[in-house]
Amino acid sequence: MSKRRKVWIGVAVMLVALVLLFDWDWLRHPLERVVSRKTQREFRISHLGVKLGLTPTIRMKDVHFANAAWAGGEPMAKVGRLEFSLSLRDAFEGRILIPRVALTDADLRFERLADGRKNWILSDPSDTAPSKLRISSLSVTRGKLSYVDRGLPFTLDVAVETFDPKVAAEVSSATAAPVNTAYTTRYVFEGNYREATFSGDALTGDVLSFQESGVNFPLQGRLKASTTRLEVEGTVADAAKISAIDVRLKIAGQTLANLYPFLLLPLPASPPYELQGHLTQSGARYGLDELRGKIGSTDVSGSGAYLQRSPRPLLQATLHSKLLKVADLGPLIGIETKNSAGEPPPTQSETRTRPAAKAKEQAMNRERVLPAGSFEGSRLKAIDADARLEADRVEAPDSITVEQVRVGLKLDDGLLHLDPFDVRIAGGQMASKITLDARQPLLNVSTEIDARRLQLGQLLPQSPTIAKSQGLVGGSLQLRGSGNSIADMAAKSDGRIALVMSKAYISNLVDAAAGLNGGKVLKLLVGGDKDIPLRCGAAAFDVTSGQGRSTVFVIDTEQTRIDGNGRFDLADERFDMTISPQPKEVGILSLRTPVRLFGSFRHADFELQKKDLALRAGGAIALGLIAPIAALLPLIETGPGSDADCGKLLASARKPKAGDAATKAKP
Repeated sequence: MSKRRKVWIGVAVMLVALVLLFDWDWLRHPLERVVSRKTQREFRISHLGVKLGLTPTIRMKDVHFANAAWAGGEPMAKVGRLEFSLSLRDAFEGRILIPRVALTDADLRFERLADGRKNWILSDPSDTAPSKLRISSLSVTRGKLSYVDRGLPFTLDVAVETFDPKVAAEVSSATAAPVNTAYTTRYVFEGNYREATFSGDALTGDVLSFQESGVNFPLQGRLKASTTRLEVEGTVADAAKISAIDVRLKIAGQTLANLYPFLLLPLPASPPYELQGHLTQSGARYGLDELRGKIGSTDVSGSGAYLQRSPRPLLQATLHSKLLKVADLGPLIGIETKNSAGEPPPTQSETRTRPAAKAKEQAMNRERVLPAGSFEGSRLKAIDADARLEADRVEAPDSITVEQVRVGLKLDDGLLHLDPFDVRIAGGQMASKITLDARQPLLNVSTEIDARRLQLGQLLPQSPTIAKSQGLVGGSLQLRGSGNSIADMAAKSDGRIALVMSKAYISNLVDAAAGLNGGKVLKLLVGGDKDIPLRCGAAAFDVTSGQGRSTVFVIDTEQTRIDGNGRFDLADERFDMTISPQPKEVGILSLRTPVRLFGSFRHADFELQKKDLALRAGGAIALGLIAPIAALLPLIETGPGSDADCGKLLASARKPKAGDAATKAKP
C-alpha cells in the first residue's frame, strides 16, 4: 500500500471517528444565535443531537421559541423533547420537507391574522407569502395546541395524550366493550368556528399524516356543536389539510339550520333529524353515499356531493322518501313547526331588529295562513346547488290526498329555480315553476302553477248528510312579488288566479241551501240528499299589489245559477265576496237574496243582503195579516235563472282578452 493511500485512509477514519464522537452540543449556542437572528425572536434549547444520513434526524430538548411581536407575550412553542427528520434532496431544491416530527410534552400556539400573517413562518414574521415548510407526519406523546385564525374566524384548543392499546383492551374485556388496538392517541378539543362553538374527542394511531403525504391514518371521533352531534370512524389522510377521507358518518341534531356556520349550506329550520352515510373525499370533492335517516317523521335516502370550487362551492343531491310529511319540511317555505319538546325550532331569521322581530311575531301568529317565516337571501348566495327529490307518498294537512312529489332544484349565484315542482294531489296533477332571485337585498319571486284534473270529491270534506261531490277541477296561478317571506311576497304580488270546474256533481242539499230554498232543504233533509250535475263553474281574479278583484265568477248547476263578484287582500289575508243565487225551477219557502261572504282566510263569516230579504219578509208578513196562506206568495221562487254559456265561460276564465270589458260582466 502506497504512503499516499495510507494517508487518505487515515483521514477518512479520523473523519468518521470525529462524526461519531462529535458533541453536537458544541453547535447549540451558535444555532440559537442564527435562528434568533433569522426569525427575529428568541430561540433556545438545552440539548442538540444529530444522526447523519441522506435524511438526517435532529433531536432537541427543552425547546423554547418565542412568538412573533404581534402575537403576544407567550412563546409560540415550548417542547420537552423534539425529534424531526430533514430531506436534504428537497433542501437543495429550495424547499423544506420534514418527513417526520415527534413531540413530547409540547405546548404550541399558532396564529394567523386577517391580513395573512402567520406566526409559524420561520423567516420574517410579517411575511404573508405561502410557507415553504412541509411536514409529512406528526406524532405527539403529550401536548397542547392552540390555533387562532382571525380571518375566518376560527379558534381551536387541543389536548393530546397517548395510551397503551393493550391495557385499554384488557380493561374493555371486563366490560365486554371491544377496543380497536390501532388507536393509541387521544385528542380532546374545543373551539369556535364562525361564532358557533364546538367540542369533541378523537382517537388515532401513533402517527398522523400531516401535510401533502396522501397517507391514510385511522380515526374515530365525536363532535358536539350546540344541539348537533357528529360521529365518524374510518381513515383520513393529512390532518393539516385533509387530502382524503373514507369514513362512516352519523349526524343528528335539533335542526338542520345549525349546520350553516360549518357548511355554509342554506338549510331550513327543520325538526329533529338523524342521518348516516359513507363519506369520502377525492381532491376537492366530498361524496356522501348510502345516505339514510329521518328528518322529523320523514324518511330520506339517496346520495350527495359537495364540490369545493371558485367562486362558490357546489352541492349536488339525489334524495328519495317513501313517506314525506309536509309538516316536517314546512320550514323550507317559512312555516313554523314544533319540535319534540313542543317548542318552535330556531329559524334562519334573527329577531334583534324591529322588522325581523315583527316578521317573527307574524310567523308565530296562528290566525294567519300564509307562511311569514323569513328567508335570508345572503345564504342563497353562499353556495350553488343541483338537487332532485322524489317522494312516493306525502302526508299533508287538512286531509288533502297528496300521492307523489317530484322536485328539481337549481341554485346559481343567488338565483333559485324549482323546476319541475310536480305534485300528484287529489287524483290530479299540479305542475309548478318557481323562481327566486336573491341577488338583491329584497327577494324577487315568480310563481306559475297549473292544476289539472283535480278530483272535487277529494278536495272537499266528507259529510254523512251531504252527497259526495264529484268532478274535475283545474286552475292556474301566475304571481310575481318581492319580499323576504311568502307572506311579504304575496302582499306585493301581481298576476292572476283562475279556477274552472266541469263534468261535476255536487250535493242537491248544498245547491238548495245556496239558493236559500227552504222548501227544498226540508224535503231533502227528510227524504235524503242526492247529487246533481254541475254544468260548469269558473272564477278568475286579477291581482295587483296583493289586491285581487274578480273578473269572472259563475257556478251553474241544472237547478241554480250563482253569479258572484268580490275581492281579497293578501296582505291582511281577508276577503269580501257577494254571490247571487238564481234558481232555475219553481220552489216554495225561497228567500233568494244575495249573500255576502267575508272574513279572514282562516275564519269566514256570511250575511244576507238585508234590503232584498226585508222586501220579501215584509211582503210575507203583510199578506199573512190578510190571509195566512197568502204569506207564502213572496216566498215562492218563479225560477228566473238561465243556463250559462259554459264554453265561453271557461274560455274567459282560462285566458281573458286584454281590455275586454265583457270579462268583468256576468257571462
